[in-house]
Amino acid sequence: MRGRWLLLFLPWLAASPAPAAEGRPAEVKTVCTVTVNSPDEKESFRRHLPEDRYRFVELVERGRPDWLASACQAQVACDVLVVSGHYDGGNEFFSDQLDVQEFLPVSELERVSCSGSCPTLFSRLKEVYLFGCNTLNPEPQSGASAEIVRSLVREGHTREQAERELAALVAVQGEASRDRMRQIFPGVPVIYGFSATAPLGPTAGSVLDRYFRSVGDREIARGRASSRLLGAFSVFGLSSTQGLGPKDPQRAARADMCQFADERLATATKLAFVHALLQRHVGEARLYLDRIQRLMGSLDAPARANPAIAQVLEQLASDGAARERLLDYARDSDRPTVRVRLLNLARDVGWLSAEQRRDELAEMLRELQAQIGLGVAEVNLACTLNEDHALDGAYNLAIAPGSLADDVVHAAVRACMGSGEDRARTLRALRSANEHDVRVAQAYLRHRPVTDAADLRAVTDGIVAMPPGDAQVRALEALGRHYLSDRDVLDRLIRLFADTPSAAVQRAVAGILIRADKRALSPEPLARLLHDRRRSAAAGGEDIIDVLIGVLRSR
Repeated sequence: MRGRWLLLFLPWLAASPAPAAEGRPAEVKTVCTVTVNSPDEKESFRRHLPEDRYRFVELVERGRPDWLASACQAQVACDVLVVSGHYDGGNEFFSDQLDVQEFLPVSELERVSCSGSCPTLFSRLKEVYLFGCNTLNPEPQSGASAEIVRSLVREGHTREQAERELAALVAVQGEASRDRMRQIFPGVPVIYGFSATAPLGPTAGSVLDRYFRSVGDREIARGRASSRLLGAFSVFGLSSTQGLGPKDPQRAARADMCQFADERLATATKLAFVHALLQRHVGEARLYLDRIQRLMGSLDAPARANPAIAQVLEQLASDGAARERLLDYARDSDRPTVRVRLLNLARDVGWLSAEQRRDELAEMLRELQAQIGLGVAEVNLACTLNEDHALDGAYNLAIAPGSLADDVVHAAVRACMGSGEDRARTLRALRSANEHDVRVAQAYLRHRPVTDAADLRAVTDGIVAMPPGDAQVRALEALGRHYLSDRDVLDRLIRLFADTPSAAVQRAVAGILIRADKRALSPEPLARLLHDRRRSAAAGGEDIIDVLIGVLRSR
């Protein structure tokens, strides 16, 4: 099996079982659970469904990567599926518990839904309960709407025509979470999920308990949406829908999805579909960008050398008309991250050389410098794009004093592009009283930490000299992202701990020292200083200062 944790789905609706003959016990229903976060929902079902009529199968086996294999081998057939986990709105169900490694990738649901793997498991599925945020959100998730409208207008459509084209495209392609779940679970009569924020596990479990005490099990595994259950969760926006039917307009979208997800299709066949997709309107390909990039990212050197794959890639690379359409669309995108992804796709299919991609990125960053309202996201983008410093000096960094680009966030972007003058300005912003400027400097330092000892001492001196307060705490937190081993720097911070009147500043210093090189510290003298000079103890328990003292005295 491919992937770490596999979940195999074939959720076609089977005919409802015939009622039990008189005098015979009712058929035992199987409730399958996928618990990657809180077990509260599962346990509520278990408490209230009679053991003689329902059996439970937890599909997750902790520590086992192929945690559905045993269920498939045992030919488990689920009547009900309960999935409990946080949902990121598009890619996976996951846990917020640090010791839980299991997660449920939506791409695996698509893969097995399309591939027909493990057909017994969901062959008679009647209901799906998705306890995660936005699992049935009806709103489009990609944010591509404005891009698509502009592209259509540029091609000659009126604004009204472009809006109608977009509405038709979204309706057919189904880019909302709700549409995606309907495509994954075709034929299932009832799918429950949340249109926005879902309740936390304990709250959901409590609501389920009240529902079951009122209704019992008479609405479970019947294949009909329960108005009582929807009402019980109405404040949280629980909704229900059905899996795609045979004549649903989105069946074509499911067919497209399966061109990517069906493991029975050869890679060359999937690439040929990508080529065909890129010959449609680029906005349609934009909706499939995640899937296209996953496919292209799976092509290592041996795969690209395969004759069938190489032939399709050559045909794709020579399609000049599709190239121009995609590059025009990319250059018109108002979202730099999307523009970068489209440029990367153009590189991956052979439409841009490494140098041409560099020039395109440089042009994008020039345009970015002319914009107002930049923030941390743009700093992260610029530093990430130039992680290898290939874009250093890619465009003129001269900025007129007092212009819109003459501020800290624009300076941080230029610093990401190799400007030493703007790096110095960004580091000075770390000790600014302006919270936004400090956050910008923090973002920059995550990508470009201070490595020169003299620079680190100068930064530390500036932070130590700040007045005690929130700004100084934020600056210390940014400094704390460095692994400090310089004795002069650590001595300055220890003196700050001893002299400051602020307990918050002391805790921030302790947070730095606990991550610092302990060989540069004198454990017992420092532990005594921390104990004797601390401004206040934590209320009701240990704080970071107590933890640091314990670490020092254990050495």
